Amino acid sequence: MNKSIIVPLLLMLFLAACSSKEKVVPPVVKKIPKELTTHGDTRIDNYYWLNERENPEVIAYLEAENAYTDAVMKPTEAHQEKLYEEIKSKIKPEDESVPYKENGYYYYDRTEADQEYYLECRRKGSLDAEEEVLLDVNEMSEGYEYYAVGGLSVSTDNKLLAFGVDTLSRRKYTIYFKNLETGELLPDAIPLTTGSAVWANDNKTVYYTLKDDVTLRSEKIMKHVLGTPFENDQEVFNEADETFSCFIYKTKSQDYLIIGSESTLTSEYRYLDANHPEGEFKIIQPRERGLDYSVDQAADYFYIRTNLDAQNFRLMRTSVKATSKENWEEVIAHRNDVYFSDFDVFKDYLVVSERKEGINRLRVMPWQGEEYYIDFDEEVYTVRPNVNLDFDTDLYRFSYTSLTTPSSVYDFNMKTKERVLLKEQEVLGGFNKDNYETKRIYATAGDGTLIPMSIVYKKGIKKDSNNPTLLYGYGSYGATMDPSFSVSRLPLLDRGFVYAIAHIRGSQINGRQWYEDGKLLKKMNTFTDFNDCAQFLIDDGYTNPEKLFALGGSAGGLLMGACINLRPELYKGVIAAVPFVDVVTTMLDESIPLTTSEFDEWGNPKEEKYYYYMLSYSPYDNVEAKDYPALMVTTGLHDSQVQYWEPAKWVAKLRDMKTDDNPLIFHINMDFGHGGASGRFEWIRDVALQYAFIFDQIGITE
Repeated sequence: MNKSIIVPLLLMLFLAACSSKEKVVPPVVKKIPKELTTHGDTRIDNYYWLNERENPEVIAYLEAENAYTDAVMKPTEAHQEKLYEEIKSKIKPEDESVPYKENGYYYYDRTEADQEYYLECRRKGSLDAEEEVLLDVNEMSEGYEYYAVGGLSVSTDNKLLAFGVDTLSRRKYTIYFKNLETGELLPDAIPLTTGSAVWANDNKTVYYTLKDDVTLRSEKIMKHVLGTPFENDQEVFNEADETFSCFIYKTKSQDYLIIGSESTLTSEYRYLDANHPEGEFKIIQPRERGLDYSVDQAADYFYIRTNLDAQNFRLMRTSVKATSKENWEEVIAHRNDVYFSDFDVFKDYLVVSERKEGINRLRVMPWQGEEYYIDFDEEVYTVRPNVNLDFDTDLYRFSYTSLTTPSSVYDFNMKTKERVLLKEQEVLGGFNKDNYETKRIYATAGDGTLIPMSIVYKKGIKKDSNNPTLLYGYGSYGATMDPSFSVSRLPLLDRGFVYAIAHIRGSQINGRQWYEDGKLLKKMNTFTDFNDCAQFLIDDGYTNPEKLFALGGSAGGLLMGACINLRPELYKGVIAAVPFVDVVTTMLDESIPLTTSEFDEWGNPKEEKYYYYMLSYSPYDNVEAKDYPALMVTTGLHDSQVQYWEPAKWVAKLRDMKTDDNPLIFHINMDFGHGGASGRFEWIRDVALQYAFIFDQIGITE
């Protein structure tokens, strides 16, 4: 019989079995043993074959898993729909971003009632001027399951728009160009890019980043002249080192084009006068292993944030005519207790984003006069630069949020210290932030290190060890999961949940050393820190193991897998979203996106010491015959960051080996990738499914 007939029949038989039995049974995937030998160590991978994306049997298996999830969760369908409507009802149907001014126009985006996407708009000269719709993404997305627009860039004469479109959710964007005077799309279309185009000042030359079609590494900077075939585009930079990725941007002044090339530990930048696209890019400072720096420009200087003799980074500047590091002069010195994360240069001011004791701060440094910090009232919050394009101004725009305060945008007068609230996210349905409380607490790790947690809950809860609790974590790449507001979290808080973020090692909440202590041969700290945070929430009376849930995605999914292999008894249930769980096999395959660029994060398993260390925590390789918590695992068929087969293999192995009767469901988005749905409301479906799964485990019903 033809395989194309067998596969649908298998799926139909599975569905029939599900519907004919009171107890739904999970799908069974066949084992095809494959020997994987490295450093003399032979592992047997029974599910390696699931990486065959085009194999009809693989697709049938994934569809069967979705059918099983649907069957298991069917009793919660009404609850899911109510949760969907509950979250959606808190989102303002018609909304508009805070406009920012650039080159004589005010730019913003806005949404219309019941529309999944948005409109990109501008007004000339005044906010009272006639609206010009640059892109109607609702109209553009018709006929697509997934539609993402990014990298919007307007030419310096304000007449042309460049933008990128991804319709597969694989982060492979095609760049298009629109004539803003006529509304017509130009014939130029450039595939396989990051989606961003950068204009030279001649209004006809653009630069973009080309991706490798297999690994999706950003490997080349190309120059395109409008009206010419993209096949004839000139290569201006080729990043030959497979551990690096490249990109291009324009300085705040619009004077220079900057090519950056970065790996985890090392960076290198080049510059070109934006008025002379026929010229050649020049290196600012040649790459040196371990030397990390980034660049902006003002007047006659490049300003350089660097780790040169500065683990927590410092700020240097150098003449645009003498750029190598021997010419750098210090503007802000290194501090052991402060992590310097970003900066904005103005004519009369320098504004620095930094972090001390886990809290991010804004430091205003007038070129003439005394420096000061912008004050904030809450104990735990997040503040970040917003759009600050003007060089000669006293106004600084920043965004502010916390676990209780909706996202807010302020203009701050650096001269008078007056701040004006331009917009606070409106939350419908009677939301009152004073009904909730947030604070910072600390767990003690096994080695005595204090691990910060940000928590939020509805006022009035008691520490009687009986509160349902969701603990979230990430802990990789130096990414700090700062506390921020989310309307989708309210259904948890309003049902008595405690929500906590574990700021574990692997982030940079306590500076660069916090990151160094959670990567490579110290990666295990990330996992034990998270479990120690869970134990603290139990010991301190917030919750108990029958009501504690954990959530993490991507590298946070790795965290989930490793933590439940180490201490499954801590958790009632775990949600692992798009999880990076097959660490060793993936890092041995350099054809997979992100592999080569992450050797400095995880290690290269071709080196024996890294191989065995990674093998010691890789979730897939450490599944055992024991009881696990209730598990919900998600992925996207087109995921470019974590390939779908990692969680697919993990789920199959867990089904085969775990000794408990706790539910294990696997939800695959067949149309989407790593970030899930692209629409304005469609993502809520996934959140509703997750919450229904959690509520079902502890008997919360409506």
